[in-house]
Amino acid sequence: MKPESPPSGGAQPAAMLAPPRTPTMLEKALLAKGLVTPEEVERALAAQRELQQRLGDILVRQGVLDEADLLTVLGELYGFPVLDSEALPTTQEVMDCAGECGIALDWLVERAAIVWRGEAGNLYCCARDPFSPLLQETLERSRGFAGLKMTLARARLIDGLIESLRQQISHDRTGVGSLRDLAEDAPTVTYVDGIIGEAARAGASDIHIEPEERQLIVRFRIDGVLRVRSVEPRSRFDAISSRLKLLSGLDIAERRLPQDGRMSRRIGGEKVDFRVSTLPGAHGESLVLRLLRSQRQVLRVDELGMEQDHYEVLKKLIHAPHGILLVSGPTGSGKTTTLYASLNEIKDGRKKIVTVEDPIEYMMEGVTQVQVRADIGFDFARALRSILRQDPNIIMVGEIRDAETAGIAVQAALTGHLVLSTVHTNDALGAVGRLINMGVEPYLLAAALRGVIAQRLVRRIVPEKSIAETPDPSILARLPKGHSMNFRAPADVESAYSGRLAIYEMVAIDQTLENAISAGAPASDLRRIARQAGMRNLFEDALLKASEGKTSVQEALRVAVEDAS
Repeated sequence: MKPESPPSGGAQPAAMLAPPRTPTMLEKALLAKGLVTPEEVERALAAQRELQQRLGDILVRQGVLDEADLLTVLGELYGFPVLDSEALPTTQEVMDCAGECGIALDWLVERAAIVWRGEAGNLYCCARDPFSPLLQETLERSRGFAGLKMTLARARLIDGLIESLRQQISHDRTGVGSLRDLAEDAPTVTYVDGIIGEAARAGASDIHIEPEERQLIVRFRIDGVLRVRSVEPRSRFDAISSRLKLLSGLDIAERRLPQDGRMSRRIGGEKVDFRVSTLPGAHGESLVLRLLRSQRQVLRVDELGMEQDHYEVLKKLIHAPHGILLVSGPTGSGKTTTLYASLNEIKDGRKKIVTVEDPIEYMMEGVTQVQVRADIGFDFARALRSILRQDPNIIMVGEIRDAETAGIAVQAALTGHLVLSTVHTNDALGAVGRLINMGVEPYLLAAALRGVIAQRLVRRIVPEKSIAETPDPSILARLPKGHSMNFRAPADVESAYSGRLAIYEMVAIDQTLENAISAGAPASDLRRIARQAGMRNLFEDALLKASEGKTSVQEALRVAVEDAS
């Protein structure tokens, strides 16, 4: 994108024996077209040594060259299209593109440049000085600016857009001050502290703050189910959202793009960490706060509530000397709890255990725990490469979410490490296809994979607030013969449940499955092989727990409905 030679000609130091100056491409083109005379060029060069400006700009300013002619010549020389007012973006389009790519509006105003996304998603830039190395290098390092296309336009058109941006910046700064005042207003501070404290004391996993056209709804997720905490006037939203953004280090003036932040509070003597997420919607930003209690006690494997056969399989998998064990399920399904219970089981002081997480959800003695910092480029893949240089025996990766992390994890498992991690899939064997889709070769995955687990959380039923029930015969037919029949149904849905327990789908990779994975067999074939070997799906495991009076059939159907048929 850089010109073959500086379009300005550059100021030359005076020297008695200096070699003749080589004319620039621009000079040659202007002279060849008869747009300027050699004398006019010499006068402009003399002025350039004083002003340190581009030669073309000086010729236009001196009135010897029309700006339209200059732009036409530059466009021909460097392949930059010349745009009229209709082809240029609106101020909003520039702001949207800058926000998307992480470019400060102040910086664009300072460089007298505008950026926007055009047809087919292409990214464009137009500037008073399109040949500035700093401008081009900075833009090419910005998010999503690969393949940037430079353009040219009349100075007055660019200046008009720059002035609009300057006014918008001034308006935003005035608005920020107003939002900050709202955020620090005593009733707002009291209200936000109140909902945070109440959620923590109620055992909520999330707080949802959702603006609608005429009202604001605050809901808590307790035991996996959302419950309305309060309905507020819509007019309170700006103050509440600004307060939460201020506490979690977010930009309180940014409402067009999603943001992620963090904060910590001490509630009832316990430190509670919050992950804060904003998402622009039709009626304003939806805010979700996820509560993470850093003082939570790590469970033992025998406290996870597994059926005995699952317990024996898991113990065998986590005591393997090497390989990968994957736990799958949606956010909030207890995957990290299962992994930490597994680490707790195999932690004996003789093995080096390292985890890489985002965030660190449990603190565990005797384990080196690493926090991912995506904002500085310290992602899972980079952390995992560094961990392998620490001579670990066991590695826990919070989540495999990209091809690079997947590849490194597989190689680590093939070179003598035990790797525990999570993926987001609907069932256990869906994890196989997920990693293959990320680019892991099937034969490498087959050699590395030791087991896959899918899990969900169902609500525990309170015996005193439930009644005996007899499920439909089609449901009973899914139970193993001779199993207990202590089915309970909630007497009152709101108060019949307290706490949650996990249901599992567990597969140990045997030789038959390893051969099928290596051959690239479809998920349906893998599932059939696993079922023939005795795999119990999520619904069937939930049904076993319902038959023991630990949960209800309704709850099993609610959580594992995809496996119920």
